[in-house]
Amino acid sequence: MLRRHFLGCAAASAIHGTGALSHAARAAGLQTIGRAQSFDFAWLKGRARELAQAPYAPHGRSLPPEITALDWDSYQAITFKPERELWRDRLLNFRISLFHLGLFYRRAVRMFEVTQGQAQQLAYDPAMFDYGSSGLARHAQPRDLGFAGFRIHAASNNFAGDVAAFLGASYFRAVGKEGQYGLSARGLAINTGLPREEEFPDFTDFFVEQPAVSASTVVVHALLDSPSVCGAYRFAITPGDSLVMDVDLALYPRVAIERVGIAPCTSMFLSGENDRRKATDWRPEIHDSDGLALHTGNDEWIWRPLINPPVTSVNSFFDRDLKGFGLLQRDRDFDHYQDDGVFYERRPSLWVEPKSPWGEGAVMLVQIPTADETFDNIVAFWNPRDALQSHREALFAYRLFWGADPPRQPPMARCVATRIGIGGIVGQKRKYFSQRFVLDFTWGKLPLLDWKSMDVEPVITASSGRVEITSARPLASVRGARVMFDVVPDKPNVTITIRVFLRGGSETLSETWLYDWAPQASDFFDFK
Repeated sequence: MLRRHFLGCAAASAIHGTGALSHAARAAGLQTIGRAQSFDFAWLKGRARELAQAPYAPHGRSLPPEITALDWDSYQAITFKPERELWRDRLLNFRISLFHLGLFYRRAVRMFEVTQGQAQQLAYDPAMFDYGSSGLARHAQPRDLGFAGFRIHAASNNFAGDVAAFLGASYFRAVGKEGQYGLSARGLAINTGLPREEEFPDFTDFFVEQPAVSASTVVVHALLDSPSVCGAYRFAITPGDSLVMDVDLALYPRVAIERVGIAPCTSMFLSGENDRRKATDWRPEIHDSDGLALHTGNDEWIWRPLINPPVTSVNSFFDRDLKGFGLLQRDRDFDHYQDDGVFYERRPSLWVEPKSPWGEGAVMLVQIPTADETFDNIVAFWNPRDALQSHREALFAYRLFWGADPPRQPPMARCVATRIGIGGIVGQKRKYFSQRFVLDFTWGKLPLLDWKSMDVEPVITASSGRVEITSARPLASVRGARVMFDVVPDKPNVTITIRVFLRGGSETLSETWLYDWAPQASDFFDFK
């Protein structure tokens, strides 16, 4: 399966008409292509619908060999000059800088500034960039090279620094108050997790609206294209402690799509306290996200810890009118990562919340084996029950929340740690194989419970095998409780689904912890 860093962006149709470059663009010394035209989201939807009526035409052009030959360090040496940022000379809360083509980003996107309802295309100019130690000569670059993507910066009393970046296919990232990038979102996922090559649509044209002087929100539109579908997107981006993106999209399929992923979240999980299969690194844990959280239509909260599986794993969580889902980084303890370079404990969580009912479908979780933390191997998305049909408009609307904590949290206790090891009783000979699960729960009513007077028990179910040596006891270090139990499998290579929640009398005290465990044949070897 292809990964994010092999992807590029593409170009699309031109806009022609009349108009003029904004004062802010002229002041930054930006050049333009063609003339401006009236623009709004309705026009963009019409353009996407029109493109979908025609066969797909591959985008992009061949790049000079010295650009395609750039390695990581050389590409990172190319920086956009701050004095060329769009809106830099205006008293606005946002600025725009642009990414150069190269490395994994080899297809140009078209960039437009929208001012007072007029869209004007921005031209590539080598003078925008400082080429540093990249080995590229500024004077040798084609004047029509184009851009790889763009970055939004904030400059206000309430928020400063990076806001979001759109770079590569339909990928984009954003930050909360921690100012740390981490996992990505995508415009659309197509045929992810199927036993054939995945299709990666491209954002081909971007339209950034110049905000009002006091505006705390910046609006970006994007045109999406791929062999299967065209789409129009509107992002209203508001930075803060938790950055919020209001997303509206209209899809126009060219063909029926077998599996479409709405609001896809893409992350990385190499190793963690629950999965040390690839723990050969000196750092205790390496992941951008440690679990999938679900808030179902019937108000159940579910926590699914992530793994780095030996083979690709695909799970579907069927629901109706889902209330929200996301890939979260709950573990915020630096000591658990010991990485003072990329700071995994600061990585944002990403929460998806429908703005209107989505009906029936499933949240799908795809987990792909990886041996390297530079590969994104986790994808989660909403898959509607009814497949998208060719030449039929499909509309979706949702909010994305980026930050340390999602805006919606379970009102009861939630699981903050999952540990796994050999089962049995210490000091006694083990006569058969079993796996120990240790879960730490906190928040909710747990810190206030009188454990002596209240009968707190773990409710544990397993799809096969048997559960033994169960316990639940208070744990002061997390101001909550620790649940421990062993699962004894019947046979190897059969996945066992395990569900756990805490109950006190007739009251549910915690979210539901959900896990798939597949014992291997080698696990049974010492117990034959």
